Amino acid sequence: MASTLLTGIAELTTNDDELGRLRDAAVVVDGDLVAWVGEASAAPAADELVDVGGRAVLPGWVDSHTHLVFAGDRTAEFEARMAGEAYAAGGIGVTVAATRAATDAELAANLDRLADEALRGGTTALETKTGYGLTVADELRSARIAAGRADSVTFLGAHLVPAEVSDDEAYVDLVVGDMLAAVAPHVDAVDVFCERGAFDERQSRRVLEAARATGLALRVHGNQLGPGPGVRLAVELGALSVDHVAFLDEEEVLLLAESWHGGRGTVATVLPACDLSTRMPLAPARRLLDAGAVVAIATNCNPGTSYTTSMAFCVATAVLQMGLTIEEAVRAATLGGAVAIDRDAPRIGPDGRALAPLGRIRPGARADLQVLDAPSIAHLAYRPGVPLVHALWRAGERVV
Repeated sequence: MASTLLTGIAELTTNDDELGRLRDAAVVVDGDLVAWVGEASAAPAADELVDVGGRAVLPGWVDSHTHLVFAGDRTAEFEARMAGEAYAAGGIGVTVAATRAATDAELAANLDRLADEALRGGTTALETKTGYGLTVADELRSARIAAGRADSVTFLGAHLVPAEVSDDEAYVDLVVGDMLAAVAPHVDAVDVFCERGAFDERQSRRVLEAARATGLALRVHGNQLGPGPGVRLAVELGALSVDHVAFLDEEEVLLLAESWHGGRGTVATVLPACDLSTRMPLAPARRLLDAGAVVAIATNCNPGTSYTTSMAFCVATAVLQMGLTIEEAVRAATLGGAVAIDRDAPRIGPDGRALAPLGRIRPGARADLQVLDAPSIAHLAYRPGVPLVHALWRAGERVV
């Protein structure tokens, strides 16, 4: 693959502590990696020259929390919620029924449609989950379909006890037994909906401990609908992330911050589009950052509570309504997401291939670069709702 020099960059957001945000910058892409970063006047030669004309360049979005393997529609539920009906976890069952009835081809086509939509909006890496099958066969096919497109796949058999199962404990037995064994070769993490109406602390612990024994990473849906044990459980068991976190007390904020003392900790993933759609309080991202926690921003794209693939919308919301600076929000939606899926440093993939880091623009990182039709990342919040992706490279290939 030929090397490419991107020049004419008015503002380059690298997320690298040494490089920072550069003015009048340039980037060299060689193959699927970033090869060089610096001032445009010092740029080396490359096979191809692309002048971005005084625009801003930043890493592609890393969407670390989505639910893209599904079928069906929940527009009626959304309308009812907007008319004042409270959100409850049970709506997931509607999507479960539709997903089970869909063919593999239909599920894959819907996943591709949404992933392509996200890509056009600047998302160059994403995680997605199972969780709308809730039988061994349906969770297995969901995992296989997800693995064909996503950068990270999470098993969420513990999303809800399906309607046809009357014994909650028997269902947890299935999740930690045959279901986990079936999906394990196709996923890199396991999640649990630790929430009222879903799984309690003891059941959630069983799921997470079984996942850890299998060698898989841990995630937790926690503290979404009210106070609960999700954050404490995630930190105790060393989960990569705890997601939603709308209801946190000061002790939980400090737990998340202190989890990073002396090594790797638990990311607090905020999902602002979901908070808006469910009319719940916005997660306290400002308090988390001020305390020293690592924060990620993700879409939670799903058919019931956050049917958007727009990371730019989530970034604008984080700035305009959650109190983050534009630089903090962009970092959370790029590097924060990479940390949440354990892809911020070089890794070896399940097939033995080397995986380059995501979420930064520095030599050795995967060449995921978005060019805004604007001179600064400030325009992401200054012009909310306006499509700003001018050009996009994913793994060194121009895709927009």
